[in-house]
Amino acid sequence: MTIALIAHDAKKELMVQFCIAYCGILSRYNLVATGGTGKVVSEATGLQIATFLSGSQGGSQQIASRIGCDEIDLLLLFRNPLDPKPHEPDEHALLRLCDVHNIPVATNIATAEMLIHGLERGDLDWRDIIKSNH
Repeated sequence: MTIALIAHDAKKELMVQFCIAYCGILSRYNLVATGGTGKVVSEATGLQIATFLSGSQGGSQQIASRIGCDEIDLLLLFRNPLDPKPHEPDEHALLRLCDVHNIPVATNIATAEMLIHGLERGDLDWRDIIKSNH
């Protein structure tokens, strides 16, 4: 399973704290991230994270392309809804792709914690369920 991490600048520290708190669970999975997010999380936690470009330089689009190829299984996108970004249309496309490909998405800490606890319990084996129904 591959988990993608993206955090706006104002939410990077929150992402770091989240990853520190759930490092034991996250370490069991393949992690990918946009450049800045991956760097700060990896430095703070020691987690192995494959990084793409920064979000503003196309990293979100790189992650979106992997979602389209069924290479991402879960997205944690900590965003600042009060500070619109120039690359916001990329994020809308990213969220749309998650909907199309049935990828669970957390855009805030509360939802991220629900998903991570579901992973820990084994509740999120949706890929096997979806594939068996097709």
